[in-house]
Amino acid sequence: MRQELPTAALHAYPKTLPLFIAGREVQGGGASFEVIDKFSGETLSTGREASEAQLEQMIEAAQSAFNKGAPSPYERGAILDRAAALLIERSAQMKQVIQAESGFTAADANAEVTRCLQTLRLAGEEARNLSGEMIPISGAPNQGNRIAFTMRVPLGVVLAVTPFNSPLNTVTHKIAPAIAAGNAVVVKPSSATPATTLMLAAILRDAGLPDGLLSVLLGGGSITQRAIADPRVRFIAFTGSTGVGRQIQQSAGLRRTQMELGSIAFTVLCEDADLNVAVPKVVGASFRKAGQVCTSVQIALIHRTRFEEAKVRFAEAVAKVRYGDPAVEGTVTGPLINRAEAERVESWIHEAIEAGAECLVGGKREGSVVQPTLLTGVTSGMRVMSQEVFGPVLCLVPFDTLSEAVSTVNATPYGLATGVFTNQLGPALEFARKLEVGGVHINETSSSRVDLMPYGGSKDSGFGREGPRYAVEEMTEERIVTISI
Repeated sequence: MRQELPTAALHAYPKTLPLFIAGREVQGGGASFEVIDKFSGETLSTGREASEAQLEQMIEAAQSAFNKGAPSPYERGAILDRAAALLIERSAQMKQVIQAESGFTAADANAEVTRCLQTLRLAGEEARNLSGEMIPISGAPNQGNRIAFTMRVPLGVVLAVTPFNSPLNTVTHKIAPAIAAGNAVVVKPSSATPATTLMLAAILRDAGLPDGLLSVLLGGGSITQRAIADPRVRFIAFTGSTGVGRQIQQSAGLRRTQMELGSIAFTVLCEDADLNVAVPKVVGASFRKAGQVCTSVQIALIHRTRFEEAKVRFAEAVAKVRYGDPAVEGTVTGPLINRAEAERVESWIHEAIEAGAECLVGGKREGSVVQPTLLTGVTSGMRVMSQEVFGPVLCLVPFDTLSEAVSTVNATPYGLATGVFTNQLGPALEFARKLEVGGVHINETSSSRVDLMPYGGSKDSGFGREGPRYAVEEMTEERIVTISI
């Protein structure tokens, strides 16, 4: 049993979970589901998935609202700004809801809200800044009597499919740019963390978003596939596993998508790395949210001349990471999303140890909590090296040359982000040029992210970019307009 779940969090969490259809909360007509406390396993709430008829209502309402025309760019920006103000007013309740359903610590829940505020405000700015560019058409032969410019126009209905591990900010990174661009949105949150999205939808409604421009679809793979198959959906934004992303992309056909998928995240510590800076940052990035972040550091590549020293430093730091009940102050690593995932991570750790890896810290599971685990002596044949762990496991691997480190990172099918600790400009730029990843962060870890920057991967980590400015571009079409005079 948990030591202490804040009473406010329990009171804040809804006892039943409705759908959100065009500004109205209604009970689902499909199969029932439960949302559980990720630490205790106790039932927090129940709900019903959307029926096919309710999905049709959502998409029809979205298409109808889009056809009527979204508010002006100025008003869309104002709606998003008002939503940010309402989130501040309701932040205490939002944090409680996040903590109750996600298993996050108070610090992680607070970070979700703080970052969401920035995402809403940035999207509001992008709504007001939406524009095309002048084309120098008169520079072409016989075109002196023409002018040309581009416009960015919305696509229509956007389907956003979002994960459990960032139940507020990742959802906002889909919804807010879509609204800023003038689209209508149907969002399908994780069934493990639906209340956060429902609360965000209510905030946007109360901020003045017209009915029909946002609906929240609750349900599993079957109803999601039906939504994807609907030709009225013009754009699909997905964050989740590479396997599911591949299925969605196959179903999307010629429609546009944005895919933020799986990863094996590396951070490289070069020979001149400042361990006083690097070790705490890597440990923090490995074990927050129980390692359930696609950019959580899974493998630290360490120059062989510093490996033994770094191994000692990492072992000392990981041993101090508090884990267990996320409601207890000071906890860093809480539960995984469910017991089955915790058992999977535990089995991968044991499998690596049996194959010759050394466990320096952790390695055990208690319910849905896996101890922060530090491994060395891992090889490419082990799943902790060749697949995404998505749990609180950090592997230390030595390297000898820069080219070896680059090859090790590039050898995986993934390419989301890599951190590099070095104070030498030459190696830093070499990594930036040669790593096949969406982001290279010098003297930061792979999980370094600021919400205004472009964020996305390459190879099996997906394509397209989040970050309000870049997502707005993804969710609009560029239209050329010419005028002969």
